[in-house]
Amino acid sequence: MYSLTYSKIKEEDLDYFESVAKEIWNEHFTPIIGENQVKYMLEKFQSKQAVAIQLKDFYEYYFINFEGNTAGYFAFKKEKDKMFLSKLYVEKSFRGKGFSRKVMNYLENICKESSLINIYLTVNKENFNTINIYEKMGFYKACEKKSDIGNGFYMDDYIMQKDIF
Repeated sequence: MYSLTYSKIKEEDLDYFESVAKEIWNEHFTPIIGENQVKYMLEKFQSKQAVAIQLKDFYEYYFINFEGNTAGYFAFKKEKDKMFLSKLYVEKSFRGKGFSRKVMNYLENICKESSLINIYLTVNKENFNTINIYEKMGFYKACEKKSDIGNGFYMDDYIMQKDIF
């Protein structure tokens, strides 16, 4: 069995973070939403400037580490009685090894310790493999949401939820 570690991302890590996000997003999302929207969304949501603002707004970002390598990252924000899982991305060569499930177990423990009743997230409706993974981990489609993110782009998502208590 393998062991993952998680390291909290700080402002001084954001240059490296930005390169990790760019690699994962370009590989995974370009076939789903296209190169132009990926470029726009990286700048708007995953640039070092955007993440620095999110860190100040109580989002917590973590690298997923495996055997000395960065295998991906995740981000969440605790809300009143629930957790918003903002990001969970695993680099292609590390997919299929159960890393997402391990991260989810870690997040569920945080929810239990903090008395949060559920975890919710947004996932692109065309991201079929990811939807399937979340469903296998106990998430269900709570509703749909289409958001105008500017520059003529939209996020057409399911909001998925997993109840903890």
